[in-house]
Amino acid sequence: MVPGQENSVSAIEWRDDALWLLDQRALPVQEVWLEHHEVAAVVESIRAMVVRGAPAIGITAAYGVVLAARNRRNQDAYTWRAQLEQDLEALAQSRPTAVNLFWALDQMRLALDKLADNEDPIVQLLREAKKIHRLDVAANHAMGRLGSAVIASYSTPAKGVITHCNTGSLATGGYGTALGVIRSAWQQGLIDRVFADETRPWWQGSRLTAWELSQDKIPVTLMADTVGATLMRQGRISWVIVGADRITANGDVANKIGTYNLAVLAKHHGVRFMVAAPTSTFDMMLSSGEDIPIEERGPDELVAFKNHRLAPDNIDVYNPVFDVTPAELIDAIVTEKGVVESPNLAGVSRLMEKQSLH
Repeated sequence: MVPGQENSVSAIEWRDDALWLLDQRALPVQEVWLEHHEVAAVVESIRAMVVRGAPAIGITAAYGVVLAARNRRNQDAYTWRAQLEQDLEALAQSRPTAVNLFWALDQMRLALDKLADNEDPIVQLLREAKKIHRLDVAANHAMGRLGSAVIASYSTPAKGVITHCNTGSLATGGYGTALGVIRSAWQQGLIDRVFADETRPWWQGSRLTAWELSQDKIPVTLMADTVGATLMRQGRISWVIVGADRITANGDVANKIGTYNLAVLAKHHGVRFMVAAPTSTFDMMLSSGEDIPIEERGPDELVAFKNHRLAPDNIDVYNPVFDVTPAELIDAIVTEKGVVESPNLAGVSRLMEKQSLH
């Protein structure tokens, strides 16, 4: 566990000169840790959803660069850096939507470029990967404080919150983005219950979020993805709090499929909508959500579950992994550097200018 994590769950560990990942496909039935010594195995673990969640993918990729560099250098002490670019590209292609992945790879490239001739590159790359991991945890705690302060600024009595997918320690270096806000708000008595969407087709809400919150003894109620509107109509929800995989310059947000549904429902029912994500999630090269590449996965995730067929043979399947929530449906984007309320191009630009000064 990373120092300062302060919760009972961790999913990424560097120990015994190897990368260990908690296999999130096996949760909550089993806690299975997979040991990684090769970058190809790291790429496959990202692609196959052993690890998921944009910040966690970035951290995993950073450690993957360490493994790749070590193996390349052992094979050829002279041309290893040129060959390493192939491994970086393989990591970049593992999940195309989560911009944290590309940010982490850029940080590792910068660490390579800064190497002095007398420095051990593997030691320095591992130091950089651990720094990325450590800073993510710190960022999550900062988001927790800032997000709970936003909730506290409203006079509405404490009610339930809805969250979608998994945005906690399992999806990050520790503590969580949206779940970090929820953890902080719960500790301050600002919310009384979390309603977790099951989050089909990978069931991250039922398998991961419900399990993670239960580990920390935070009251959580699991619900089908289609129940949110009913809870809002009953007046039981004050906030929807979600994470993000990519945020564009105007404040549009790509997140797990089903997030846009919740945002539309929240707007109709007068429920506030918060996105919590580190500044590494922003892609200022993209002007709006229409520019975000949306990953699509194969049909197996929808037509079968644990090898049990659920749909007719040869049925057409549309399986986008993410959707885009327009900025006008979002009340606040919370980052480790500050909060953008009613996000737009000007507000996001000010935030990112502040980020660039640090």
